Amino acid sequence: MSRRNLILLIVLSAIWGASFLFIKVSVRELSPSVVVLGRLVVGAGVLLPLAAFRGGLTPLRGRLRAVALLSLFNNALPFWLLGFAEQRIDSGLTAVIQAAAPIFTVLLAGRIDATQRVGRGQLVGVGVGFVGVALLVGVQRGGGLVGAVAVIGVALCYAFSVLFAGRVTRDIPPLQLSIGQLGAAAILIAPFGLAQLPAHVPSWKPLVAVATLGALGSGVAYLLYFALIHGAGASKAILVTYLVPAFALVYGAVGLHEHISGRALIGLGLILGGTTLATGIAKKQQRRRRRRCWRLER
Repeated sequence: MSRRNLILLIVLSAIWGASFLFIKVSVRELSPSVVVLGRLVVGAGVLLPLAAFRGGLTPLRGRLRAVALLSLFNNALPFWLLGFAEQRIDSGLTAVIQAAAPIFTVLLAGRIDATQRVGRGQLVGVGVGFVGVALLVGVQRGGGLVGAVAVIGVALCYAFSVLFAGRVTRDIPPLQLSIGQLGAAAILIAPFGLAQLPAHVPSWKPLVAVATLGALGSGVAYLLYFALIHGAGASKAILVTYLVPAFALVYGAVGLHEHISGRALIGLGLILGGTTLATGIAKKQQRRRRRRCWRLER
């Protein structure tokens, strides 16, 4: 990976890791629906001016139904579930459980796309990852358990949406697809967000948090992510999954004084280890090293 792509990876991980902190701050005074609506509107507003220089929104014609379904499972529903969860559990724990999304992706791949078979090593990875999730969810009680289960729902949403996008919307340019997603999700969540607007003006902290979530977490982050995929490939871009929870744990500990438990670190290790096995990253790296050694020997 080049130095430029490495910087993109770290900056993207830092932004998405901080999103969990901003969600936590915003849901202290605002309902999850209001936070999601504000985030989506700001995110679409940041990206929309760029479309004027890159073909407008014409690539979305005739694809609105697919974009709307994608926006439900990739934006509206998981964003709301994250806000709901962070009203009940720490931001760092939320990020750690959400890191199981690639594991669910492997598990669902065979059901959504018959050409994708799950091998023995991948099944082992899925099992290891589930042990990590169970370790973190099993110790929660009451509202904490409900929040942890909500994050599992987030991981499932992201797993389904990435597979759906790969099959149905791969021919839509990334910028237009991002704008379409955010705009459609804003329309879907608008009735709930508008109905739950606060009766009084909240303090500046949640307002800044929502604006930052939209501008950075849903606007700039998409551009960085697609630039990373274009420059380094999807197999390298997926490494963001490994770094986001670590950043979120640090942000939560420093900014919100959340406790980082040993159980959380063990669970994170199991989830990321399972992700490595389930996605085949380790095997791909081994194959590349073997090819390099073979070339050097020749």
